[in-house]
Amino acid sequence: MPASEQAGAVSTDCPAIVFIVFNRPDLTKRVFDVVRGVRPRQLLLIADGPRDWKPDDAALCQATRDIVDDIDWPCEVLRKYEDKNLGCGPAVSSGIDWAFEHVSEAVILEDDCLTDPSFFPFCAELLDRYRDDGRVMQIAGSNLAAPTEAYMGYSYSFNEFAPVWGWATWRESWARYDFAMSTWPQFRDSGLMAGLPAGRRWQATMRRDWERAYRGEATWDHQWQYAVMSGHGLSVSPSVNLVANLGFRADATQTILAGDLAEIPTSRMQFPLRHPPMVAENPMLERHFEHQMLEHTGVGVEVLRKLLPSHRARRILKGILRPART
Repeated sequence: MPASEQAGAVSTDCPAIVFIVFNRPDLTKRVFDVVRGVRPRQLLLIADGPRDWKPDDAALCQATRDIVDDIDWPCEVLRKYEDKNLGCGPAVSSGIDWAFEHVSEAVILEDDCLTDPSFFPFCAELLDRYRDDGRVMQIAGSNLAAPTEAYMGYSYSFNEFAPVWGWATWRESWARYDFAMSTWPQFRDSGLMAGLPAGRRWQATMRRDWERAYRGEATWDHQWQYAVMSGHGLSVSPSVNLVANLGFRADATQTILAGDLAEIPTSRMQFPLRHPPMVAENPMLERHFEHQMLEHTGVGVEVLRKLLPSHRARRILKGILRPART
């Protein structure tokens, strides 16, 4: 398979798309059908190699690659396909490094991030609008069901927490990413975490996650969120949810069991966009993301999911216990 190929004129209506896949052909097809519909001018494909200890991986990885190799529109295609398994963290982080050697800005999708088609023109407009604004480090597609009133009538707002279930960024922003998190000990020990827009419990959770990432025990996304938040960068948050995460299931790397954040319904972004007059952190959104992440992720939540696999039963239990905590 050639490393790159080009056929005819390319579309200018959609940003370059970095599509990260592995061994889930069913999810990959659903997401790729949306990609095919928007016909990006550039497509950068990243795929980790099969795991030697998983006998079905080779066939599943090949089936997944066959899906994304079926490109029927004029498009420049670049591929970074690994022969051996690097692991989720190194494969994704090095893959995005590679992508930004070829493009200066891009939408980044994983195989379980099903987008509303309006996500792509939303990203295209904001990639252009904030290209030279160093405060804005990414454009998120998922708002984790944020309340409409938090956006004060605008199409989007800003917060420091950086969701990566479908997102877009620039080469200059990604240059701040450090997979090894070399500045973490100094940030941790200097008391700078106290300056983050987060309560004690949320700070403790981030401290635990960032410590794990520093020790090499995480994947790749905690390092990105550290890069954004430790530098007080901003993430664009859309006023409607534009990406649904389909990957809450047994073959996932992190989201093994379904929860309230699984497959949040998507809506269409309305154009023309209503731009907020100021680039400023929105405290209502920070509180929303903090609540969602503490309520639905973390070690305690995973233990509860294993003890009580039924999502419906967990919701009933939460409904019973929640009043007792207020």
